[in-house]
This record gives sequence, structure tokens and C-alpha cells, in this order.
Amino acid sequence: MVNVRARDRESAPTCPFRHDEALEPDPFLTRMRVEAPVARVRMPYGEGEAWLVTRYDDVRAVTSDRRFSRAALIGRDFPRITPAPIAQREAINLMDPPALNRVRRLVAKAFTTPQVEALRPWTRRTVHALLDAMVEHGPPADVVEHLADRLPLMTICELLDIPEPDRPRVRAWAATMMSMSPADRTAAAEAKAAMRGYFDQLTAARRRDPGDDLISALATARVGDDVLADAELSVLAMLLAVTGHDTTTYEIGDITFTLLTHPRHLARLRAEPEVVPRAVEELLRYIPFRQGVGIPRVALEDVELGGVTIKAGDAVHVSYLTGNRDELAYDRPDELDFDRRDPAPHLTFGHGGHHCPGSHLARMVLQEAVGGLLARFPTLRSAVPAAEVRWNTVSIWRYPLALPVTW
Repeated sequence: MVNVRARDRESAPTCPFRHDEALEPDPFLTRMRVEAPVARVRMPYGEGEAWLVTRYDDVRAVTSDRRFSRAALIGRDFPRITPAPIAQREAINLMDPPALNRVRRLVAKAFTTPQVEALRPWTRRTVHALLDAMVEHGPPADVVEHLADRLPLMTICELLDIPEPDRPRVRAWAATMMSMSPADRTAAAEAKAAMRGYFDQLTAARRRDPGDDLISALATARVGDDVLADAELSVLAMLLAVTGHDTTTYEIGDITFTLLTHPRHLARLRAEPEVVPRAVEELLRYIPFRQGVGIPRVALEDVELGGVTIKAGDAVHVSYLTGNRDELAYDRPDELDFDRRDPAPHLTFGHGGHHCPGSHLARMVLQEAVGGLLARFPTLRSAVPAAEVRWNTVSIWRYPLALPVTW
């Protein structure tokens, strides 16, 4: 076993962050949390080493401490898990306060919980229509093809009013950007540039002629005299389009797989559909839905954390996934428990100023997808053994490529 003591910079382990055993937690990350909660590691891409923070409390500390900066990443070839950086320099996820607070206030003005709730009836009707097609297809049918691959993209495109002929391109660009393969470095960069160009044009058109969609609401949102700049609006719309369907798409497949392999929990939701919203929260905590880590931060000064000194200028990654399974934060963290009463909220949507701005949309879509699927198919079961389900092994996301079910 490799010694991963945090103070030993000479033996910083290389982290491939590649674990494809269905939805089992990455054993390397788990071991880091136990043996060295704040540790030096080497990433597959980027210059130099980084710190990896894996304990729940430490993750929350880093993500809420202004001494750790996202903006300081701009212009750096920072350690990461993808060949090319995913974030754009104008993106909200590369901002620090006070600029971050300003943009979040404008987003909150336009992207409200009532707006998402107003979309719920449309989402419910869309779920029913997709499941109607699944019934017409007959068993066995693929939940990924019939529901997961369609519903989130349709929902975010409805919210943003992305023209229907453009939606396959948006989906393809997003998937290419998330690849972890060195062979896809050029394609990922090209996809990011193409997607940025598309949203530059789309947001400019909505600025000139606003409608009732979210992009128009963002374009016209004001806090006093403040509005989003053109580049901020374009990158924000692009971020919402990507994260608004990517994560939810894969979580529908992951949640369905998890329920099918936990028959007692599946039976509970069939008998008590009112538990679905609470169950979705626990499933979000429990499922390691992505590979490795996301966008790091840079220490602006020396910071003591977990008994070690992080030096000014050091890159710091946090693992929300390991935080969600931290035994110091949760009782029986490796058990799925819909009646969990731990006070610690899960970290799946992040924490602090960079908490996902679309989390309320993701929750709504997942609740409707899971609730609709179980209501329509009370005898839903897997059509293949769990060991035969094929999983994505290319991008940062962990999800079944297909999930055949019968009823």
C-alpha cells in the first residue's frame, strides 16, 4: 500500500482518478480520506502538484474560505483531470467575491425557485409522454434511451428556449468537453470554442429581442443599475445548458440503477411515493456520480488545514464525493437510508459561493423522473444482471450507457 502521508511531498502519489466499477466509491479517494485527509497529489494533466482535501468539514472550510481563490486559476496550467480546462475565464465558477456575489445576485433575480416550480407541470407531462413511448416500445426497454437521455435536455432547452434543431449539437459539444482521454484534447477544446460561439450569438439575439425564457430573464435582470456583461451572459447560459442537463441525465440512470439493485428501497418508494423528494436527496449523497475532482482553488496565503500548511500559490482540490461518505459527518455513511437524520447536508451540488446555481432545477427534474417512472411501472425490474450493465469509461461522469428494464 502506498504511503500517502500529507507532509511527505517527495512521495506525492499520482492520481489517475479513474474508477469504473459501476457506482462503487473510488477506493483510492476513500483511502486518502482515511489515511491523509489533506494530501499532496499529482494530477494527470497540468503543471505541478496539488493538495487534495477529502474530509467533509475540510471541504466545507476550503469552499467557504476567501483565502482560497478560483479567479487565481486564470492563466495557469493548473493540475486537473481533463486534458483541457473546462471552465471559461468569464465563467461564474472562476470568480471570487465580490464579483462572484454580484453575478449570483443577478442570477438569483432571474433564475428563481418559483420559475422552476412553474416548469414542473410541463416536466411532469413530458415524463408521462416519454414513458408512454416506453410502454409502446414494450419490454425490455432502455431507461437511458427513453428517459435519461431525453428529459433533462428537453427541460433545460425549454427553460433556455434553445431551438429544437440546435439541441443535438449542444448535447454533443457538452459530452465532448467532459472527456478525460488525452486523445480528445483537441476535440474538447474545439467543442468548447464552438459552444461558446453559439451562445455568444444566441444571448446577443435575446439581449436585442428578449422573450419569456431564462436567457432573456438573465439578459434583462437588474440589481440597481447593474446588469450582466455580454461575455458573462454568454458563458453563464452555456454553463446552465451544460450542467442543466449533463448531471441530471447521468443521475437519472444512476438513481434507477441504484434502486433496481436495492429492492427494499425500491419497494419503499413504490409504497410511499411521498418519500421521493427525501429519497432523492439521500441518493444524491450516496451515489458517486462523477470521476475524481472538479475545478481547484489557489491558496492566496499560507493556510493551516488538517494539521498541514498549504502554501500561498498552491492549488487545492476538494472531493465532494468523499465528503458525502465521511464517517465523521454521517452515521453509517456507506448505507442508503431514506430516513437519515444527519444534520450534515450533502455536498453533491457543492458548497459556499460556488454552490450549483441550478440545483433547484436538478432536484425538480429528478423528483419528477423518479416519481413518474415508479408510478408508471410498479413492477419495474432490471432486464439484465447488474454485472452486465455497461458503464461510461471516457468522461468525468459515471453512468450506465444503457439500462434495460422490464415490467
